[in-house]
Amino acid sequence: MNPPSSPRRLVLIVDDDALLREYLGEVLRHAGHDTLDAGTAAQALRVIEERGADIALVLLDIEMPGMSGLDLARLLREESPIPFMFLSASDDAASSRAAADAGAVGYVVKPVDAARLLPAFEAALARGDDIRRLQRSEANLTSALAAGRETSIAVGILMARFRIDRHTAFEAMRDQARTQRRKVGEVAEEILAAEETLNAMHAVIGERIRGRGRT
Repeated sequence: MNPPSSPRRLVLIVDDDALLREYLGEVLRHAGHDTLDAGTAAQALRVIEERGADIALVLLDIEMPGMSGLDLARLLREESPIPFMFLSASDDAASSRAAADAGAVGYVVKPVDAARLLPAFEAALARGDDIRRLQRSEANLTSALAAGRETSIAVGILMARFRIDRHTAFEAMRDQARTQRRKVGEVAEEILAAEETLNAMHAVIGERIRGRGRT
């Protein structure tokens, strides 16, 4: 066998056929990867709960007793960033379309042999890595945009409260962050929280004053 094109990874094999799980595990370990296995979707979910952060890919049988592979895949897609590829006894267009719709990064038809499995497996790993990088980039962008909005709002609060210009307000926030060895965004969050507290207190005090006026 050719050496793996990717570094050593942890793979979860989910199939109700114990012999097939053993064979797939041997193939992947021989190719330089580590494996875990589960005979049902319920067992797979327990493994994912314990080791999910370490699992690079789930190799998943479509048809299993109880929760099917497709149902497990949909659950993974909704609640986990772990990519998955399918094993299937069917090579018809409907099965491959169902796998694609579920979000699979690969699809291998049984009976499985190493010559067909490994190229598809390595391609699925690469595709899964691409998706994870994209998800991280989107998460970072969302976080950056949120931090940018919070900083802009905090600058506006300082401008209104101290009657200063935008540049002075931002520099004051940055100086405070440097003094405390923190990020500007963290200082901005504190300013927003303080403003919310002051606004809430203003409403409470105003209500008390109005109440006294009525007595």
